[in-house]
Amino acid sequence: MCAEWVIAPGHFAPRSVSASEVKKRALFGLGNPGPQYRLTRHNVGYRSIEALAAKLGAPPFRPERYALTTAISWHGIAWHLFLPTTYMNRSGDAVTYWKSRLGLSPEELLIVADEIQLPLGALRLSEKGSAGGHNGLAHVIQALGTERFPRLRIGIGKNFPRGKQVEYVLSPFSEEEEKTFQALLPHIVACLIAWGIEGTARAASRYNRRSPLLPNASSDTSALSPPAAE
Repeated sequence: MCAEWVIAPGHFAPRSVSASEVKKRALFGLGNPGPQYRLTRHNVGYRSIEALAAKLGAPPFRPERYALTTAISWHGIAWHLFLPTTYMNRSGDAVTYWKSRLGLSPEELLIVADEIQLPLGALRLSEKGSAGGHNGLAHVIQALGTERFPRLRIGIGKNFPRGKQVEYVLSPFSEEEEKTFQALLPHIVACLIAWGIEGTARAASRYNRRSPLLPNASSDTSALSPPAAE
């Protein structure tokens, strides 16, 4: 038996959970490996999963096949977190390999990716959908053979001249944009945790936002803090 933290108004309350009750969730942050790409707009998926790992107190990421990985058991859920090392356009290789290895259904996966069709600070969690021109999502769809899997799209805006999309997504945020993204990160992490616990529909109703987040906005995610030890 281990401690589980159950949703209650404003907080989580502990109860016991047996190993047979433990669910699995696999979250993939799309991006490109290497320090030269780490802070680019295209890597907001990577950075979101890194922030989630820090929030959950997960062990350091380690190199495995097709991805850097870490895992932690919390809230009766085995959280498997992935930073694919296949480069963006082959993201599906990592997703399908680990889906098979962990024995997961598409509904137990969450793909986190950037989205130029949304303004910076907007979030859109959905149960299915097309790639919308995103090469990483397109390869995941091709590899899985379905569009029916949860994904969180993080707005990065499209403030670039015609023909300069590649340069834009592979460039870092401006100083002001970085402030906005840093302010958004707690909301992203809260959304990811809510997805794992409550499912796509309930998490989307709470965290989807079409308008940008102001840099000085706050997010009370204290209720989502995991216990110090489990």
